[in-house]
Parts: sequence; C-alpha cells; structure tokens
Amino acid sequence: MPASIRILVAVFAITVASAAQQKPNIVIILTDDMGYGDASCYNPESKIPTPNIDRLAREGMRFTDAHAAGPLCHPSRYGLMTGRYPFRTDVSKWRTHPLIEEDQTTIASLLQDQDYHTAMVGKWHLGFRENGYEQVLPGGPVDRGFDSFFGMRASTDIPPYFYIKGDRAVSPPTDRIEANESEGWSPIQGAFWREGGIAPDLDLDDVLGDLTDQACEVIQTYATSAKASSDREPLFLYLAYTAPHTPWLPAEEFVGKSGAGMYGDFQMMVDAQIGQVLAAIDKADLAGETLVVFSSDNGPVWYPDDMERFGHDSVGGLRGMKGDAWEGGHRMPFIVRWPGKVKAGSVSAQTICFTDLLATFADICDVDLPADAGPDSFSILPVLESRQSEQEPIRGPIVMETGSSTMMIRSGDWKLIDKPGSGGFSKSQPSKAGDPPGQLYNLRKDRAEKTNLYHKHPEIVARLNAEMKKIVDSPSSRPH
Repeated sequence: MPASIRILVAVFAITVASAAQQKPNIVIILTDDMGYGDASCYNPESKIPTPNIDRLAREGMRFTDAHAAGPLCHPSRYGLMTGRYPFRTDVSKWRTHPLIEEDQTTIASLLQDQDYHTAMVGKWHLGFRENGYEQVLPGGPVDRGFDSFFGMRASTDIPPYFYIKGDRAVSPPTDRIEANESEGWSPIQGAFWREGGIAPDLDLDDVLGDLTDQACEVIQTYATSAKASSDREPLFLYLAYTAPHTPWLPAEEFVGKSGAGMYGDFQMMVDAQIGQVLAAIDKADLAGETLVVFSSDNGPVWYPDDMERFGHDSVGGLRGMKGDAWEGGHRMPFIVRWPGKVKAGSVSAQTICFTDLLATFADICDVDLPADAGPDSFSILPVLESRQSEQEPIRGPIVMETGSSTMMIRSGDWKLIDKPGSGGFSKSQPSKAGDPPGQLYNLRKDRAEKTNLYHKHPEIVARLNAEMKKIVDSPSSRPH
C-alpha cells in the first residue's frame, strides 16, 4: 500500500475513533421528593448539609428554572423517559399496565440505538403488564431500551415491596408487612409505609444502600469491560433513587445530624449515597468523559408547620409542595456536569423541562429524533455549551397537569393556572365571591406567587389560555 494511502487510512481511523469518543458516558441521578431548597447550593440557609450535590454544582451548570414534567412521581418520570408531556396519556394505569408504549422512543432506546450500554437502577414507577409477581413482568425497563434493570416497581411506601432484576421478581412478595407511621409527623411523613406484601428477604432500611451498591457495580463492571475491549461503547446509567421519599429511614450515622429532623437526616444520607456513586465514577477514571445529570422528580412533602418548627425551607422561597401547580411542586434542582463541555460553576436561568433530555441526548449523538418521538422535547445542548444567550429562550412554553386535573402553562415570565388553589397537596383558602377563577403570576417579579394578577391582565390570561389550548390539542409542541 502506498504511503499516501496508508496516511489517509490512518487519518480516517483516527477521525472515526475521535467521533466515537465524542459520545460521553451519561449518568442520570434522580432523587425522589427532594425540594428545590434542600441542597445548600440552591439555598444557603438550608439546614441540610449536601456536600456532594454542592460539588456537582461547583463542577457543572446549575439551572434555577428547571421543571419536572409533572408534580408527582409517575408523570414526572414519564416525561423524563419519553420527551412527551404526561397529560397526553393516562398515567393512572401504572399499577397494572405499562405507561410507555412498546414502539415509543425513550432516552434509553435512543441511546441504545447509538451503541450505548444502557442500565437502570432504582424506582421505575411507569408500570408493568402485571399477571402475578411469580410471572414475567413485561413492559418495564428492559422492554423500553435498557439492557439491564435492578430496582423496584414504585415507591418504598407503596406495596408490594420487592426487587426486580430484568423482568422478574428477585423474590416474590409472599410475606406481609404492617403499616407504619411516625409520631409527631403527618400521616404521610416520617417512617411511613402502607401495609401489604413484601419479599421475605427485603428490609426497607436497606433499599437506599442496595441501589447505590448496584449502581456502583454497573460503573465498575463497565469500566473493567471497557478497558479489556478495543471497541468501547459508552455507558448510560439511569439511577432513580427511592429517597428522600417516605419512609424516611436515615442510617444511625445520620440521625440527628441535620437541622431538619428525620427528613433532613435522610436527605443527608441520600447526599452521601450520591457521593459514593461519584467516587465510583472517579475510581473507574470515567469522570472526564461522563455527563452527569442530577435532579429530583418533584417537590417535597414539607408543610408550612414543618418550616416553622425547623426553620428549614425545603422549597427555597417557592410556594407549595409535592403535587402542586405552584412552583414548589415542580421547580427542581437540576445540575449538569460535563468536563470540557459545561463550564464549571456556571448558572443558567433558562426555563427547561425534564422532557428536554431526549432531544438533548439526540443532539449530543448528532442524530435526528423520529418525527413521532419526543413531541415536547427541546435540545438544551446550546445552553450547556454556553452558545445560547440567556435572553433567548431555548424552548417553547411548558404545559403541565396536576393530579387533580388543574392545568398550568409557563410562557416566558408569565404563568397561568386554570383554577384557584394549589391543585395538589397544599391546603388552599376557600374561594369567595369575586375571587378570580384562575391564577396569573409574573415569575420574574414574583417567584413566590404571592400576587395573583388574573383580573389585572385579562389580555395575558386570554393569550396564555390560547397557547395552552393549542399545545394540549396538538400532538406535539416541538416544531418539526
């Protein structure tokens, strides 16, 4: 072979190898029921030390206006996985049926098609086709784009309680566990769980640590196999913790260590578990080529009485809590670390949504989304790479539905809620004659949603209602 051709072949091989290396490993760490103001990097007055989450913020980009796709567990996760607003499907059927259709593109199937090794550890909460827990459980993670899965069907306060590996129960929930509550807390706080079936070898106190161990094993196994292989595929790991969702079960070393009671102690433990995962990435020498996304699925169960008792504002100055249309229900801590791509210590006020991850990952892989995939997903890669002006919105309006069928739209500085009240867990004042039938807030001036401008700006109410109706009535909000 002539020298000139050998040089061209070598250059081509290097180019192909470089292109392959440009695809980063991706690790999503999603906590459960954590508030916007729990981490110190979002709330300097937090009573909960969170050194590992704070480290991610120092080393990456912290978003201040990121939103779950819904203010509850399963709608939020549906939007994250599919890039589709959860009001477009019946999320209530999750207990016995898969929420994600068999041919629906997910972040996992997208990355799997791009030669990623895809693994999930943790809480699924998007349904299986259930026909007895001794049988195969179709429709879960391994049928929706993941090569492997170890985790639970839902929360650790929703029975039955058992681990699933792949599409089968590790041990079926043949035993029973009695319900539990904690004195001094509301019925849905503290060490609360419902009575029901449980696997004989499962201890709820061990779940958080077990999930961390499994995630670290995925990372170590990948690193070992990658070193032994010349044809290295990137890793996608989705770690969906079951905490700090109830039951709050802090290990002994964390009890009494925060200033926010059982909840704060448990959140400290969650932060320490995240630290173990980050340490595993470092130990495997993968940090420099790994994109880490950290967030929570929805807001906390933290009442005004809890804030008064502990002096800890779990929603960091926002209004409301889990389940609410108010910001505390769905505005989330959201941090992205990607060495060499995302500027360390940077902050973005861009309004983004969990649904945007699908288009972002497609953009990172330099592939187009299928026309019917991610209908509500907008790539935020230009923001991550600091190519997008903060004054230029990266996406269109966000539309959301609460568990009580209250609808909300966020468009620019304005937010419209189509009914009075929280739409969720927070108590609302009874309506009086003359009260507006909905709520309008300017979030740039009034992030705490204290001043309802519904009657003052009827033209903005009409515009937002029209925008919301257009998005709801259309199968997609993403331009094609």
